[in-house]
Amino acid sequence: MRKNQDFELELAKVISQIAHDKDLLYRFLRDILSPYEFMDLANRWQIVKQLHDKVPHRKIARNLKTSIVTINRGSRMYQNKSGGFNQVLNKYGK
Repeated sequence: MRKNQDFELELAKVISQIAHDKDLLYRFLRDILSPYEFMDLANRWQIVKQLHDKVPHRKIARNLKTSIVTINRGSRMYQNKSGGFNQVLNKYGK
C-alpha cells in the first residue's frame, strides 16, 4: 500500500470514530479543511443529492450558483453505481 493511501485510510478511520459526535465532527472538518474546501465539499454533496433526485444539470447549476462543468464532474462520479456516493445515498438516504 502506498504511503498516501495509508494517510487517507487513517483519516477515514478517524472520521468514522468521531462521526457519532456531530459537533466534534463539524469542528474537526472546519479545522482540517480551508473554508473554501469545506464549502466545496458541502456543495459537492448537494450536487449529488440533486442528481439523485433527477434534477436537471442546468437547474442544479442555478440552484447552487455553480457551473455546469462542476455539475458534470459530480455526475461522472455519481454514475459509478458501486461508488461511494451511491452507496451512501442508498444506505443512509439524504
